[in-house]
Amino acid sequence: MRKVILMMQVSLDGYIEGPDQDISWHQVDEELHRHFNDELRQMGGFLNGRVTHELMADFWPTADADPTSSPTMVEFAGIWRDMPKTVYSRTLGNAGWNTTVVRDVAVEEVLQLKQQPGGDLSLGGSDLAASFRRLGLIDEFRIYVHPVLIGRGKPLFQETDATTGLRLLESRTFGNGVVLLRYAPQS
Repeated sequence: MRKVILMMQVSLDGYIEGPDQDISWHQVDEELHRHFNDELRQMGGFLNGRVTHELMADFWPTADADPTSSPTMVEFAGIWRDMPKTVYSRTLGNAGWNTTVVRDVAVEEVLQLKQQPGGDLSLGGSDLAASFRRLGLIDEFRIYVHPVLIGRGKPLFQETDATTGLRLLESRTFGNGVVLLRYAPQS
């Protein structure tokens, strides 16, 4: 069965973005971008909220046509365009780019997605992750911690009264100081 894997970049103080959706503090160099491409190429689909999808759709569909794009960026543009995508949104009419729009997170529908053949499913977006977490639908957390404190912004995890115990699967340090922490929920 496929897994739902939350893959997010976060500052050391726990934010996925600064004020006004600022992500200029992300330290994605060639090594880290190649790692993302290698991981995401194996996925069977992207599960995103509307905001995350729109941020991606504003840049990646044509990034490979930009002469200033690196080979790694060109490669990711193709991965993103070709990958089946599910966008969870109550307001988005259609999304294009091989994307299905779904109104609400329904446990039965996510379980059906997990039963389909293919690679794991990459989950992105903190609001959507909160819904998946509340419903117990996240099988793995891959958190990329950037060596920066941004002070304020949107936190990765929303406040909750629920405690989720995790077990460490892997940690990896990249040359730019970003640390990957892979966890699975404790059984």
